[in-house]
Amino acid sequence: MKKIILSSLLVLAVSFTYAQKAEFGIKGGLNIANQSFSGDGSPSPSSIIGFHLGGFVDIKIDEKFSFHPELLYSTQGSKFDFVVDEGEGIFYTENTFLLSYINIPVMFKYYATEKFNLEAGPQIGFLVDSKLKTEVLGQSITQDAKDLFESVDFGLNLGAGYDFTKSFSAGVRYNFGLTNVMETESGDNFEVKNNVLSISVGYKFK
Repeated sequence: MKKIILSSLLVLAVSFTYAQKAEFGIKGGLNIANQSFSGDGSPSPSSIIGFHLGGFVDIKIDEKFSFHPELLYSTQGSKFDFVVDEGEGIFYTENTFLLSYINIPVMFKYYATEKFNLEAGPQIGFLVDSKLKTEVLGQSITQDAKDLFESVDFGLNLGAGYDFTKSFSAGVRYNFGLTNVMETESGDNFEVKNNVLSISVGYKFK
């Protein structure tokens, strides 16, 4: 929690430094989340649907560029099948990682036209909740899985947006996970990285 507060204060401090040019807003939308698994015996994950919701500060640098930090609550994860051999029988399980993050993207926008922009920037995420849902033999079990994951995630965002008016906008963004978010032991080559396609709408206060 301290890391979240300090990072948030840093973003706000930069924003207030340029307060005369800063515009504040809210945004939210759909996440199509997945994870890449690698290592011995890795299953093949598929996407799950989540959402993101939060606020942003848009700071115009000049007519073409703006600095755009955000603070977002984001639900992510993936689903995958896994075979369990208990000796007395083989069980086919359907599993879903349900992760919740506080993400802080720090985006830089380039306006190719007056309304259309391209964006890129790094992101740090702080894990706030993690669950593993397992379905087997018609039964469903959900258990805490926070000990399976690292508390911090780093990624890179690329995206594009369109300003319909001075207040309303829409955008699409892809987050490439750069770090292994799975807790592993020495010598373990298993890796999990988050990947999220986000579609959002935003409202800028005037």
